[in-house]
Amino acid sequence: MKLVILGGGGFRVPLVHGALLRDTADRRVTEVVLHDTDVARLDVMRRVLAAQAAQAAQTAGGQGLPAAPPTVTATTDLDAALAGADFVFSAMRVGGLEGRTADERIALDLGLLGQETTGPGGVGYGLRTVPVALDVATRIRDLAPDAWVINFTNPAGLVTQAMQSVLGDHVVGICDSPLGLAKRAAGALGHDLDDLEIDYAGLNHLGWLTALRRDGRDLLPDLLADETALAAIEEGHLFGPDWLRTLGSLPNEYLYYYYFTRDAIGQITAAPQTRGEYLLDQQAAFYAGVAGAPDEAWQRWDAVRRERNATYMQETRETDDGEAHERAEADVEGGGYEGVALALMAAIARDEPARLILNVRGGGAVAGLPDDAVVEVPCRVDARGPVPVAVSPLPGHALGLVQQVKAVDELVIRAAVEQSRSLAVEAFALHPLVDSVTVARQLVTAYERRLPDFYASLG
Repeated sequence: MKLVILGGGGFRVPLVHGALLRDTADRRVTEVVLHDTDVARLDVMRRVLAAQAAQAAQTAGGQGLPAAPPTVTATTDLDAALAGADFVFSAMRVGGLEGRTADERIALDLGLLGQETTGPGGVGYGLRTVPVALDVATRIRDLAPDAWVINFTNPAGLVTQAMQSVLGDHVVGICDSPLGLAKRAAGALGHDLDDLEIDYAGLNHLGWLTALRRDGRDLLPDLLADETALAAIEEGHLFGPDWLRTLGSLPNEYLYYYYFTRDAIGQITAAPQTRGEYLLDQQAAFYAGVAGAPDEAWQRWDAVRRERNATYMQETRETDDGEAHERAEADVEGGGYEGVALALMAAIARDEPARLILNVRGGGAVAGLPDDAVVEVPCRVDARGPVPVAVSPLPGHALGLVQQVKAVDELVIRAAVEQSRSLAVEAFALHPLVDSVTVARQLVTAYERRLPDFYASLG
């Protein structure tokens, strides 16, 4: 099978490649095509993947891998990459890390949350990403009409919904946050997640784990009542046990930006760099370093990966004394989304049933949202694709937030398609983390000035 990775020069590509190297079943991916607009990054990533395959073979005892590793090629020609694809993994970053730093700084300069997918940054990111995603979807329809698209491009729910307007349910969005949350909760309860029924609902980066059931009994109240166990997991550090008990659920980590908005703005503002600026410097050094010392490609990538994971959402882990608690070792080793992607591909290509939390057309799965709204819910997946399972209704406060953010997502898609400045202003203004129509207008003006290549077409 042929897998195309869009954003193939991106830093996280080896996570997907590593999962493919470990996959030894029949009907596996045998060809990987990396597509990117940056030739230099593609060259570096090819070196890293070659070193990764050699490392995997050496680890296997010098006998080679149980199955031949997939061939890896790279191209800047999108049509050539897509032709005949079985799966397309979309991990594009339209505007690059420079765009991400703009998403963060434009908002912060106006006193708002500066974060790449949540709040005004997510709106700005979506406005420049949707046109590219729709063009890609059209080309997939023409060149690989039977392909399944696995979308990790952020804002993942919004982009998935836009691409579904062209490709229908063959576009599935993935994220590692919900599954990581459920695994931590199950582990704190002393259970394997495979033995539990997950009740989780919302949108990408905006969902709640409302129950974990075993033989029909909800175990989540046991965790919420256990101060020690609750305080030991990431969500306990992030939100505090008292707030989690008040909610009666475990929120996705990105809800920190809604529940503790002022705290987050203060923490981000006080840091010497935003997350995007940190990654921009880190990755510039990494790609230059590999280009200058290609024999160290794998070691450099692995070291940077660990550092990157250890500092993920670091501003949310700051304690009262100004220190930040360390992430759990399992989270630092991390990744996660590559496992979701491989399980999704295996379920579809080999009819290996799986239970995954995915971004799919809800079909009424989340009460209070339109049937065609893309939501993030547990799904059963087989050769026919994912099917949402029944989830509990969200409580009023959560549903209201989800409905408002979903309305903003739909405005972003319309604004991008219609190249409408007024719709872009409306999308910013109606986001719950933007507190003024005046500020919404200032946001659009700031984007037009800072990134004119992407926003000058807004009429």
